[in-house]
Amino acid sequence: MADEQRELRELRETAEDLQLAVRMVVRQMRAATSEGLSLSQVAVLKQLDSRGPATAAELARVERIRPQSMIATVHALRAAGYVERSADPTDGRRQIIALTESGRDTVRERREAGYERLAELLAERLSEPERATLREAIGLLIRLAEG
Repeated sequence: MADEQRELRELRETAEDLQLAVRMVVRQMRAATSEGLSLSQVAVLKQLDSRGPATAAELARVERIRPQSMIATVHALRAAGYVERSADPTDGRRQIIALTESGRDTVRERREAGYERLAELLAERLSEPERATLREAIGLLIRLAEG
């Protein structure tokens, strides 16, 4: 019983440490791409990039925010030239939001800058044996995430 509780406690601590480490790595990647966009604006750009055009209501549902908040985010992205709106061909009352070329470029540039920053950190802070261990751990993390 005591061994079981200790193992559960250790697993919980491992989970907390892993979450902290992932958050810190993501923060490093984001720092390489801070160009004045809010996290919610970046999230919308990424959604549109991966899923394609959508309505504000669909984006709000995916991002789990109020439609009014999504509309404000979309307005800011539109003003910056990252997205455009057009009438839905099947329902003229709805507006479809899509990335502009500038929006696609921004998503790509942010992604590349984040990867570049992370590669620099790997080269600067980890030895080759540590990088090999990390490569092995990535497979485990993917297996963990896939369920």
